[in-house]
Amino acid sequence: MRSTQKSIDNLSYQIIGAAIEVHKYLGPGLLESIYHKCLAIELETKDIKFASELTIPIDYKGHFLDTQLRCDFLVESQVVVEIKSVSEILPIHHAQIINYLNLLKAPKGILINFNVVNIFHHGQKTFISKYYEILDRE
Repeated sequence: MRSTQKSIDNLSYQIIGAAIEVHKYLGPGLLESIYHKCLAIELETKDIKFASELTIPIDYKGHFLDTQLRCDFLVESQVVVEIKSVSEILPIHHAQIINYLNLLKAPKGILINFNVVNIFHHGQKTFISKYYEILDRE
């Protein structure tokens, strides 16, 4: 099945729903690694395919670097999910997910901060890349 903006948006809603479920169960204030493991369980429960701690390849002028750069999740090879458990999302966190989108050629990314009272209103931000813009809407 060919990806469309609509299918990626629907997948994003499922991912955010899974994060909300984890947050509803655990609440804020835990380590990022705990939320990571629980979100993986929640995605598996929903039969959503993902890669966890995916190594991101870096090509510098034809030289492939072993950098140990990793994104938290690449969901259905379409959506980068980066999770945090911090008091404040900083511009460097935005830059991180934008770089991951470009390096992985992924259409969409979601930055989720579990250290908030309400994930839907204050704990998630979505990003789209040029790869999203070229997809069909439907």
